Amino acid sequence: METVYYIVKSIDGDYANLVKEDEPGGDTKLVARALLPEGISEGCRLKFEFLQYEIV
Repeated sequence: METVYYIVKSIDGDYANLVKEDEPGGDTKLVARALLPEGISEGCRLKFEFLQYEIV
């Protein structure tokens, strides 16, 4: 399974906008905060691996 790193670009209520770390100008990915670890904030770095997000 591929490992992908994301940066939390913004948080909007129950959703967070993520952008791939290696594509900072790329499209954002809208993800429900319920799927993300507690304690995320804007600018936080996340690792997505095996269908789970983890703060790095």
